[in-house]
Amino acid sequence: MVKIKEDKKNAVGRRKTAVARVWVKPGSGIITVNGRKFEDYFPLATLQIIVRQPLTLTNTTSNFDIQMNIRGGGISGQAEAARLGIARALCQVEPEHRAVLKQAGLLTRDSRMVERKKPGRKKARKRFQFSKR
Repeated sequence: MVKIKEDKKNAVGRRKTAVARVWVKPGSGIITVNGRKFEDYFPLATLQIIVRQPLTLTNTTSNFDIQMNIRGGGISGQAEAARLGIARALCQVEPEHRAVLKQAGLLTRDSRMVERKKPGRKKARKRFQFSKR
């Protein structure tokens, strides 16, 4: 018995502490995040635009079904992690999209992280109020 493997590509996107695992397969444009509808998981229109950005740039909005598992971070970090994951997966599916996505800066991982809190400080850099007397 021979198992036929679907043409499903996967990629990982990261931003701050959020990690998005993305699977892209040919389909009708349905996006699911953690088993929920894309619009329910990202209710803000700006976050939806961020996640769909690689698809709109490559004119493949209704060509692929996308399934994502996202963990960690906040909602904006998760959206940007999903964007990177989608862009990487699209490059695996159709390598000619790489130039367009690279030009828009969607294949570069944003490595900025939260700076750690230092001892004797309120936050990473903020100090306690100085008292002269």
